Amino acid sequence: MKNKLNRMKTHMDLPDSEKKESVVEIIKKELHEKVDGHRELPFAEKWQQFDTQPYRFDDSYCWIREVRYPIEMKHGDYSFAELQTVMDVWQKSGLNHPLTAAGIGTQDLFFFDTETTGLGGGVGNTIFILGYASFEKDEVVVRQHILPQPGAEVPLYQSFLEKVNYETLVTYNGKSFDWPQLKTRHKLIQQHVPNLPEFGHFDLYHASRRLWKNKLERVKLSIVETEILGFKRENDIPGYLAPMIYFDFVERQDPEVLFGVLKHNEWDVLSLITLYIHLSRQILQVDGYGDESLEVARWLHDLGTKEEAYKTYERVVKEGSADEVLLAKKALGFAKKKNKHFIEAYSIWKEVFEKGNGMLKVEAGIECAKLLEHQFKDYEQAKKYTEEALTILSGISKYNDSLKENELTKRLLRLQRKLKVDMHIL
Repeated sequence: MKNKLNRMKTHMDLPDSEKKESVVEIIKKELHEKVDGHRELPFAEKWQQFDTQPYRFDDSYCWIREVRYPIEMKHGDYSFAELQTVMDVWQKSGLNHPLTAAGIGTQDLFFFDTETTGLGGGVGNTIFILGYASFEKDEVVVRQHILPQPGAEVPLYQSFLEKVNYETLVTYNGKSFDWPQLKTRHKLIQQHVPNLPEFGHFDLYHASRRLWKNKLERVKLSIVETEILGFKRENDIPGYLAPMIYFDFVERQDPEVLFGVLKHNEWDVLSLITLYIHLSRQILQVDGYGDESLEVARWLHDLGTKEEAYKTYERVVKEGSADEVLLAKKALGFAKKKNKHFIEAYSIWKEVFEKGNGMLKVEAGIECAKLLEHQFKDYEQAKKYTEEALTILSGISKYNDSLKENELTKRLLRLQRKLKVDMHIL
């Protein structure tokens, strides 16, 4: 493949003084056809054997692959049919969350992924596969719109936009990459094709980072599939090879080299379905306590849905590991304090301080000191917690938290002054 790519270099990035033909011009000469329906397209039979048909438009064409699966089919730990189950739970939950499907039907979701010639943005990066999965009655339909060569983007986007009639994109980092890249390419040909629709957007990459950034080395989709969803790819083409494989396809037009990339893209969009199912089940706590419950509680708390967050924290306290229980209790202490249940809050943070380690112990000590100083006026005990927290913080080499250290130092000085005043009064 490297040799083939080297041969192509003679047609790329040439100075204007050299009158050599571009790759696109060579391809057009080799095909020597106007794609008017009277000539056989290159390797048409191979394409058809891979569930792919041509789409002709404006004296040009692209390829469209379509495969259908029954919704009962399993992809890892889940069948596609389980999407309807979580959609129903979303409708009833009333939970305000970025991934809520309230008011959306399964047929409105558009599980979308692209393959491009590079990871950078801008007009120099070409999308050569637009892939998506959607639900039609009792089937999951995967469609892939394939760019046969640079310069054929009008039929690619025309065919794609004819099929787009969904409300919500579901992607994996698509908010930052796939959809902005699609919009950039669309602008170049917007006078020739329909407008892009306005979509809502579920980006499952950000949800995965929320739940598994501390559990997985990386939250790459293929890793999430294996470690979380129970799906393992067989003979997968690594994503970083896709651009080189596409350039080889452009040179020879033989689709066989591209079939592995198409299968990779198909697995991507199908995994988005089962990932959305799994994330929804964790956020909605369909299965009760799980490994993700603590992170779900934190996410709910950050979103401002405090009541649901505290319910989830309490579930962790009942069923979580020892470390999880302490983290959940620390969070519940804030709920008690907010509701002015100061004695309960102090009792919780005291337990976390006594049983915890590292920064957890420091943070619990600070909260105990705050309550003792401001609510209970026990300056001596508050001073002890503050001194111990400072000692622990200075001994944790991986934390260089000057703000927290300054905060503790100021608190200690203030408490010492208050104690002197009390002694003077006595």
